[in-house]
Amino acid sequence: MKYTVLTLFPNMFKGFVDESIIKRAIEAKLIDIDLVDFRAYSTNKHHTVDDYAYAGGAGMLISVEPVHRALIGVEGYKAAHKVLMSPSGTPLTQEKVKKLASYKHLIIICGHYEGFDERVSNYVDEEISIGDYILMGGEIPTMALIEATSRLVDGVINSDSTKEESFSEGLLEYPQYTRPASYDGVDVPEVLQNGDHKKINEWRRYEALKKTYQRRPELLKEAHLSLKDYQMLEEIKHEKNN
Repeated sequence: MKYTVLTLFPNMFKGFVDESIIKRAIEAKLIDIDLVDFRAYSTNKHHTVDDYAYAGGAGMLISVEPVHRALIGVEGYKAAHKVLMSPSGTPLTQEKVKKLASYKHLIIICGHYEGFDERVSNYVDEEISIGDYILMGGEIPTMALIEATSRLVDGVINSDSTKEESFSEGLLEYPQYTRPASYDGVDVPEVLQNGDHKKINEWRRYEALKKTYQRRPELLKEAHLSLKDYQMLEEIKHEKNN
């Protein structure tokens, strides 16, 4: 999986690419992250990439020309899937992450200042947002997108780790515990200590449904639920009402 990141602040990615699982994935050649400073593609003698908005308005906009020049300068850019990180984009969900992870090459453009000249959108395949809030730039959202997609690349992490995570089946993940078995008056549920895998799996499913119902009930509308799941949900609702 190859990532090409167009950014004004490549140094912001230094710790991201030099630490932990991302670093190991790069060293193992499972992923590749290429950082491109699109300021270098400015034709302005001062190498500025922003300008005032037509008809006025607060702040400065990133100009279309340096972004476009940087984009077409990326090797294989025509075949790559091109993404603009934008608060007005499509929300980044786990389903979207899975789709993005299926591409061999992602080119991701980081915004900054008050946004982009609207014509930048003519050169991308989609705009993506990581939430309904505004950040100072697109670098952190880009890191989130890279981390979310790269962990689905074969070999980056243990594949078993992704099977029962939150959102992997449309539900939040069930509670998990480690030693000690008792701490500060709170015990690990007995069912997790008795070795009965059937009961453990039933408990985990029940707790995943319960957590989702309590915290993100809207997810249940899209989740793939069995008849047994619906029966569990009735128990959960009854438990809440009593």
